Amino acid sequence: MTSTAGLGRDFRRLWAGYAISEFGSAVGAGTLPLVAITVLDAPAWQVSMLAALSAAAAAAIALPVGTRIDLGRKRPCMIGADLVRFAALASLPAAAALGALTITQLCLVGVVNAAAAITFAAASGAHLKNLVPAQLRTRANSRMEATFWTATSVGPPLGGLIVSAVGPLATAAVDAVSYLGSAAWVRRIRSPEPPPAARHDEPWSAQLTAGWRYIFARADLRGLFVNSQLFGGAIMLASPILPVLMLGELGLAAWQYGLAVGVPAVGGIVGSLLTGPLVRRYGVRRVLLGAGAARTVWMVLVPFAPPGTAGLVLIIVADTMLLLCAGVFGPLFVTYRMEAVGDGHLGRVLTTWSAGTRCVQPLFIAAGGVLAWLLGPAAAIGVAALLLLSSSVLLPWTAVETNPAGALRTAD
Repeated sequence: MTSTAGLGRDFRRLWAGYAISEFGSAVGAGTLPLVAITVLDAPAWQVSMLAALSAAAAAAIALPVGTRIDLGRKRPCMIGADLVRFAALASLPAAAALGALTITQLCLVGVVNAAAAITFAAASGAHLKNLVPAQLRTRANSRMEATFWTATSVGPPLGGLIVSAVGPLATAAVDAVSYLGSAAWVRRIRSPEPPPAARHDEPWSAQLTAGWRYIFARADLRGLFVNSQLFGGAIMLASPILPVLMLGELGLAAWQYGLAVGVPAVGGIVGSLLTGPLVRRYGVRRVLLGAGAARTVWMVLVPFAPPGTAGLVLIIVADTMLLLCAGVFGPLFVTYRMEAVGDGHLGRVLTTWSAGTRCVQPLFIAAGGVLAWLLGPAAAIGVAALLLLSSSVLLPWTAVETNPAGALRTAD
């Protein structure tokens, strides 16, 4: 984990809250379907419904919140989202102890938790822009990115141990408590928030679509949005198929699959730490676009993995390099979007972006299942690799410059 020295005390408080909640979420990753399967003995269609409903309903709920974020104070939104997530997840072990846990409650918790996550991410992104000077925002976002990848590499194995020892409801409790810690740290931020954007007499429908209209009115944001949906969707298309390929056609053991899942996250950590040095040496434009394109090429290797140890090594190298490039790209992408969007629309753009992602990715997952059934696992992952390659065309190749202070801005 990198130091946050020099970024200000209040940023460190924001980062601490983010870190606690990310580690809690990583430990609790997969809790809801595990509870549905192991505690409620739910059939497969109910588990699938849980995931699909959470994504679609959360997106619909979160979109109106973007206006509240833009036109109000950010910290109350963040604290409120944390407290809502705590209450939702804490209700699971409480209901189980009373013998009252149902699949309906799981669905409601999934929807509320996902909507609150979108709200917190949008409000914290808008608030970070106010807390950190422009020339330090890439550095701040690289710290957040490193934290995310560290939690991703450490949290799921720890969560697996807790599930094995105590059960999935224990990870729900850990995740719930992490949001109390996040809220406590956010509450300690002392910098006064700037006045919120002025209110306009817009129809309710116009407020709901403001984020979409802002994104699609600009070629650079439009390209980045479609790029992010295609890139993330292709990753999600391949993710459920990879264990089928490794444990089936390649004949690998379960521990080898676990190794292939855990080790590449180190690439994301390393990439996020390399962002600053690479920018100082090569400049923002080259690093942003170079890393954005480079992260799309590595999955092409996966369909050609041979059986046995050689295939395991090839998959680990490919995934590690993909996440390393994604780790470099992530902080610059977040900073670019932060600089490109005006303060009066940032909350709505961020909620729109997250809502779109949560709706699109389940469609790619479903498409991956169909492709694997029709073509086989290796060929289906090959289709995902081609989609990744095509996503690089949508990067803003002519829209990124660096100002004399080193902060990102968009070309006119």
